Amino acid sequence: MEKLRLIRHSFPEQPELSTEISRTILRRVAAGELPPTIRIHRPGNEVAFGRQDVSSPGYEAAAEAARAAGFAAVERLAGGRAAVFHSGTIAIARAYADPQPPKRTYARFEEMADLIADALRGLGVDARVGEVPGEYCPGAYSVNARGQTKLAGIGQRMIRGGAHLGGVVVASGGREIARVLEPVYEALELDFNPATSGSASEELGREVDPGELEEAVIDELAKRYELVDAELDEAAVQIAARSLEEVRGGRSGGYGVNNRLSAAGGGETDGPPDPGQPA
Repeated sequence: MEKLRLIRHSFPEQPELSTEISRTILRRVAAGELPPTIRIHRPGNEVAFGRQDVSSPGYEAAAEAARAAGFAAVERLAGGRAAVFHSGTIAIARAYADPQPPKRTYARFEEMADLIADALRGLGVDARVGEVPGEYCPGAYSVNARGQTKLAGIGQRMIRGGAHLGGVVVASGGREIARVLEPVYEALELDFNPATSGSASEELGREVDPGELEEAVIDELAKRYELVDAELDEAAVQIAARSLEEVRGGRSGGYGVNNRLSAAGGGETDGPPDPGQPA
């Protein structure tokens, strides 16, 4: 069974640093400095914007709408459109080593979507993989309940030598997500039906704690991998902090792909590979 390093360190009060830590882990895994790693953590209140959002004429208004709702506006590492993270969700960040990451784009999407769906089914949710019309950050590999409400979304970023797959799974607070995203999507001029935003708690008719959902995901991972518990080393945090200052001065590279597939089966990208990324 393949080994997979598991980190559970969270930075709910520092969402930009948390994103940069995921980027740092990706670079180190791609460079062969670390083994394949997954970080499952508890985020704070943030709206994670994709590069397409950031380049939109309505981005400043969308970011201000997020902040007015009490949520930080952060540029996400993975591809896709604006999504909400809050204390009722769990965040997943997986770093793969892959010499040719585009060749396995869909395989990674399928693996993560199936993993999340199986974890939710284990809790009793009628979880399915597929896009719900009108959902936020729409994608073919979203995980939904009954084909009606979105419970999880995933996206990717690829660099030379590796790929990052990030996701959010909603334990509770689906209506809060809708409340925050309505003005954000309006500013970005994107379609969004608030009724499609759901949660495991709403599906099961009881409060689902993020910790319960986190353990369900880890249990499913343990069926597929030999998990190796690991700590986030201080050097990685320091590298991420330094890198964050550079990112604030000019966004660094890689190219993102969300799970919105065209009829031809292609992916939506928001930029070319950065030749400066590790090979």
